[in-house]
Amino acid sequence: MHAVGLTHYLPISDERALQDFDLPQPELRDHDLLVRVHAVSVNPVDTKVRGSQGEVETPPRVLGWDAAGEVVALGPAARGFAVGDRVYYAGDLTRPGSNSELHAVDARIAAKMPQTLDFAAAAALPLTALTAWEALFDRMGVSSEGADAGKTILIVGGAGGVGSIAIQLAKRLARLHVIATASRSETRAWVTGLGADAIIDHRAPLDEALNAVTGRAAVDYVLCLNSTAQHWPAMCRVIAPQGTIASIVELKEPVDLTPLMAKSARFAWELMFTRSMFQTPDMAEQGVILARVAELVDAGVLRGTLTRTLSPISAASMREAHALVEQGRMIGKLVVAGWPEG
Repeated sequence: MHAVGLTHYLPISDERALQDFDLPQPELRDHDLLVRVHAVSVNPVDTKVRGSQGEVETPPRVLGWDAAGEVVALGPAARGFAVGDRVYYAGDLTRPGSNSELHAVDARIAAKMPQTLDFAAAAALPLTALTAWEALFDRMGVSSEGADAGKTILIVGGAGGVGSIAIQLAKRLARLHVIATASRSETRAWVTGLGADAIIDHRAPLDEALNAVTGRAAVDYVLCLNSTAQHWPAMCRVIAPQGTIASIVELKEPVDLTPLMAKSARFAWELMFTRSMFQTPDMAEQGVILARVAELVDAGVLRGTLTRTLSPISAASMREAHALVEQGRMIGKLVVAGWPEG
């Protein structure tokens, strides 16, 4: 089968960074689905893994942790799916990725994709939807049923893939007052269209920008999707007593948690891969979340976040996609769809 992978961890400017390969069809584990992949999304995690300092990979390593496709076979313990089902999922960081014509994924972390979306639009959703959902409702403890309606959340990095879903979930399910950060006219327009109540510029200290634009000194929740280290002091200043900060952006150096003590404020990490990496008892919750997201999309409550599609799924297209994501200026999501003919 055709796949895009790497043997060396290289800058994306190097043509060897991602290459086309012909690889064996994956073997199924008991709970697996075998999926014929039609579209994949490129996320920052793809570029970070590709750019890491790893050893030479033999056989080649296949990246990709967002996909939409069609089920062609099932493992003996896979439940809830049939051959021909159109599915979407974010995969497992510890297994071969989705940038291959056929991909094995645990059925418990997959779901039937929204009926109103095509494969490309569906592939844009899983990783970011899971991350946003888990961050808000699992890590921060926000009620998905509206019990916290009227409280305020600051979403740092509102126009990216996760932010684009988090704004919608916070506004339409949790019924929070949503303040998002955006620094360009096009990103400001994007987050406004998604439902943000107010916008501040994250290039200024968050507390100063928050007070200048909204007149607020504090918020109940902060979801950091952009540079935890840079924004940490300001996030500690703006978080309300007994509030919660969550982040998805790793730190290179420790930060001081002491400012949170007087406020009895909490800090939580969100990593979408935790459940699959550790085979947690609630791993199947990711399939449940994706099924719920599909229902919300089909009902018109959530809208898709696809803004750009490249084709076909090849090393050249994937190198272009990685380069675009690495620029850090993407609005919404980038998808690569369709395989080369022949």
